[in-house]
Amino acid sequence: SIDGVICGDDRFTERVLEKARRLKVISKWGTGIDSIDREACARHGVRVCNTPNAFTDPVADSVLAYVLAFARNVTAMHETMKRGTWHKVQGHALCERTLGIIGVGNIGSAVARRARAFGMKIIGNDIREIDPVFLAEYGMTMLPLHELLRAADYISVNCDLNPTSRHLLDARAFSQMKSTAVVINCARGPIIEEPALIEALRQGKIAGAGMDVFEEEPLPS
Repeated sequence: SIDGVICGDDRFTERVLEKARRLKVISKWGTGIDSIDREACARHGVRVCNTPNAFTDPVADSVLAYVLAFARNVTAMHETMKRGTWHKVQGHALCERTLGIIGVGNIGSAVARRARAFGMKIIGNDIREIDPVFLAEYGMTMLPLHELLRAADYISVNCDLNPTSRHLLDARAFSQMKSTAVVINCARGPIIEEPALIEALRQGKIAGAGMDVFEEEPLPS
């Protein structure tokens, strides 16, 4: 009896669409529509819409929250103080660090604006050409992915999930990063191959990861 749906990350599969005979439109409250089977929607005559920029600023804020947490060692100092340990934990200033942004769309651009305010050096990677005026304004240099991975101290994943970006960061990608690098994913979980990430962290190939999304959500126990 449903004609239209406003959804979050709910999954709309062939099985769901077969049950919703009257459904005419699915509108995603957000940008990414990877949880919706668009081919099945086309077969059933269901229109798929989204709302670009709905969460651009909050997501970009979250990326910078992770960057700052690592730069200033907020979590480590909080935990040591709660354990009764009182000693300095070394951090660094963001103006001394390079941020690599993978996917310079609305959110990636918003991340760049915030990072620029902290004086970070900004490098980017995208499959499409980015407006040179924007690049000049924020001092961003576009690089091939392997060069970005080698140069960045912080790597922020801000691209869509699609067949070309699934497991974009795999074991080979982690091996190209600095041992002091931190990876931040506020985009989609499957862009990172999680077993490879876990292994890279365990072996000290990278220094840390800030994860707002996972391959399987909620995380299994």
